[in-house]
Amino acid sequence: MRKIIRHPALILLVCLAALPTTAHAQSESDRLREALRNATAQARALEDQRAALQAKVTATEQERDRLRKQNEAYRAQVKEAEQAYRDAVKEFNARLAERDDTLEKWKSAYDEAATVARAKEAERVKLDGEVTALTASNKSCAAKNAQLVKTGNDILTQYDAMDPMRKLVVHEPLLGIMRVEHQNAVQDFRDKILDQQVKP
Repeated sequence: MRKIIRHPALILLVCLAALPTTAHAQSESDRLREALRNATAQARALEDQRAALQAKVTATEQERDRLRKQNEAYRAQVKEAEQAYRDAVKEFNARLAERDDTLEKWKSAYDEAATVARAKEAERVKLDGEVTALTASNKSCAAKNAQLVKTGNDILTQYDAMDPMRKLVVHEPLLGIMRVEHQNAVQDFRDKILDQQVKP
């Protein structure tokens, strides 16, 4: 800003130089004094104005400097916030990738476990069928075994009831009177035993 220096004495000289050098007595002198007073008042007013404006300029420059520093601080905060945001996004993406890997492993493990479970379930169903079949077969075998024991007891009872004479007659090779009857009884017992044979 350009400083305007106005000194009252200088103003007075300029005013005096502008006046004609005639001897206008007292009225001219009064007029000059009045002009000097007005010029001095104006100079003071202008000096006060200049001082006020200078104070405003100084205050404005201080405010500008303060705002500049504040702006720089805000920029630094914005940079820090942007960096923190980038770091957070990077960490989030890393965690997301890690979670996806873990999920994929769990999915593979689950699929494998489900396959094993299905195989075990199929094996269990098969074994249940075999157990059912074996249980039924066991019952059948037990029933046939009981029948065989009964048939064996019948044979032993009949053989035990035979007296020695009858045994000789049955085994007598020449006449063979009782032989056919004995062979028929043996065949009946054989058929009863074969009927009780367990078939795979």
